[in-house]
Amino acid sequence: MNFNSKIFITVITIFISFASMSAKELNKIPSVAISTFSLYDISKNIAADSAEIFMILPFGVDAHSYEPTPKEMIKISKSNLVVYSGAGLEPWIERFEFKNKMLNMSLHVKLRELGGHEGHHHAHNESGVDPHYWLDTQNMIIATQTITKEFIELLPHNKELYIKNRDSYINMLNSLDAEYKKKLSTCKLDTIIVNHDAFSYLAHRYGFEVEALSGISPEAEPSAKNMLRLIEHVKEHRVSTVFFESFVSDKAIKSIAKEAKASCEVLQPLGNITADEAKANLSYEDIMRINLQKISKALECQ
Repeated sequence: MNFNSKIFITVITIFISFASMSAKELNKIPSVAISTFSLYDISKNIAADSAEIFMILPFGVDAHSYEPTPKEMIKISKSNLVVYSGAGLEPWIERFEFKNKMLNMSLHVKLRELGGHEGHHHAHNESGVDPHYWLDTQNMIIATQTITKEFIELLPHNKELYIKNRDSYINMLNSLDAEYKKKLSTCKLDTIIVNHDAFSYLAHRYGFEVEALSGISPEAEPSAKNMLRLIEHVKEHRVSTVFFESFVSDKAIKSIAKEAKASCEVLQPLGNITADEAKANLSYEDIMRINLQKISKALECQ
């Protein structure tokens, strides 16, 4: 082989390697990190296969107490977009600076104060805000529209796909809203008993009340006085079911159920889902419908 032939082969090899590398770069899809399950459900439905959508919270971990490891933070920091819930739900996020865009969804939705008032709030006022806004389908519609805009900005060539998927997801949310209104319109009882005050958005939208064993933090210790009050309420109103969550201790709420001769059921606040729910591939819609069946039964709706 002469010298010119060697040069030709070397040039061709370099060209093929470069072309292959460029193809990989072109085919590399962006990565989007989402902090909570409800926003993750929106994102994966809008993006379909056009982006790598991953949830920051591991399945089965409570959103209120989660702290990412350094390894997890490295993965998050490399994402093209980070969407987080805000309203004080992820205090850890304030300690990190991300090189790419971050979206605080709580700045776009309608929030409720812990005292029951509602309105738009800013990040500096998060301490007195209920962070469970995704349980209001109207907030989920706003979140869907906001995430769609971000994806269009990130990958404008997929605009048509994202708008189509957005409209489909919003149609689902409107159907869900209509079903809740219909099913909870005529009920014998007006109050559900829960161990954690996470359902005020749901209660406010559909006209029922919530009595909680503990406050906004699921880790708060219930007082003996509050336990006695709820036992009396369950007995007086002949409440058949009290609710607890998968991620917190059910010991106190089960004591109330036992004392008042009521049954216990899991009600999902949808900040995250369990590993079993993830394995069953349950969506926001699926779990909201399961919640509706349980609430309508507990409130003895017609």
